[in-house]
Amino acid sequence: MSLNSQQVSNTINELHENFMHSGLSKQQVADDLHISLIKLQKLFTLTQSSLNDPWILRNYLIQKVEENGKNPVAFTALVGDWHQYWFLNSHVIDQRQMSAGDN
Repeated sequence: MSLNSQQVSNTINELHENFMHSGLSKQQVADDLHISLIKLQKLFTLTQSSLNDPWILRNYLIQKVEENGKNPVAFTALVGDWHQYWFLNSHVIDQRQMSAGDN
């Protein structure tokens, strides 16, 4: 799936807003997801090469925002059931298995 420039911009903003509502630090997010801060930054800017990784971050942030007693900001491009997208590995997403390395 390829996002157009407006979808990329919206998704970056939605990830950032949900991160802010989570009450977590970037280091906490990176530690929870077992990734480096470099990789996390690439995810927040959607420059990460794996298609699964942004969905993992999305789901993680939604969960943390809800645990914080707040309503997550709705995503406009990363929507629907990831199990139904042929280009995503739903098992990897469900298990929160980020791709290896910083790319």
